[in-house]
Amino acid sequence: MTTAWQRVHSLHRWILDNGDKRTDPWLLVYSPVPIVTIFLCYLIISWAGPRLMKHREPVDLKVVLIVYNFLMVCLSAYMFYEFVVTSWLSNYSLLCQPVDYSTSPLALRMANICWWFFFSKVLELTDTIFFILRKKNNQLTFLHVYHHATMIFNWWAGVKYLAGGQSFFIGVLNSFVHCIMYSYYGLAALGPHMQKYLWWKRYLTSLQLVQFVLLTIHTGYNLYAECDFPDTMNAHVCTYLISLIVLFSNFYYQSYKKRKHA
Repeated sequence: MTTAWQRVHSLHRWILDNGDKRTDPWLLVYSPVPIVTIFLCYLIISWAGPRLMKHREPVDLKVVLIVYNFLMVCLSAYMFYEFVVTSWLSNYSLLCQPVDYSTSPLALRMANICWWFFFSKVLELTDTIFFILRKKNNQLTFLHVYHHATMIFNWWAGVKYLAGGQSFFIGVLNSFVHCIMYSYYGLAALGPHMQKYLWWKRYLTSLQLVQFVLLTIHTGYNLYAECDFPDTMNAHVCTYLISLIVLFSNFYYQSYKKRKHA
């Protein structure tokens, strides 16, 4: 027991001591304890929430959803702009881009937008709470919970150790896709009269899949290229992206292909 505790303590110490000194002072970054706590609370809410709401009426969140979704559109647009402009000004390469750990204005600007991207993943956990309060339990799928719960860890690690570099490509694509996604949710929240204008929902799922395929190709290439970016992170990201491709492909098939032939 003592040895196990010593190993945990040693790992925790290593995590604290080996982070990016520029980002360590930023909210939720220095220690893994806050993000692990958020993760555990999220899992508990995802499990207990539907049970607590079982005999209650759905909560009317129309105004909240409209405001939330369009604020997320604005945040996603801001992040997309910052990723594109900062990488352009820094002469980033699409094929191989090491992390710039300096305190130059552009390096800090990229680290800052990486933090905002990480923090947006924490904010997006609210999506699940809204589903629970509205009793949309059919949307609380394994894919939904898995994707939301794991993204906060992936990007916490990114900001803690690799705030910048080639991971900017993930931020560019994902923030662009989320601009469109939250626009869809915001329009849908306006009411049933908007449904006739939202025929493009299936193409949103296709766009997400295209995103994951492009990111897998990009990350997979860097696994074999001579690039000063950790292969352990590339391997982890590549494996994670493949899991998302499988899960989203299954969602697409179940939602559109299978239903069409039923």
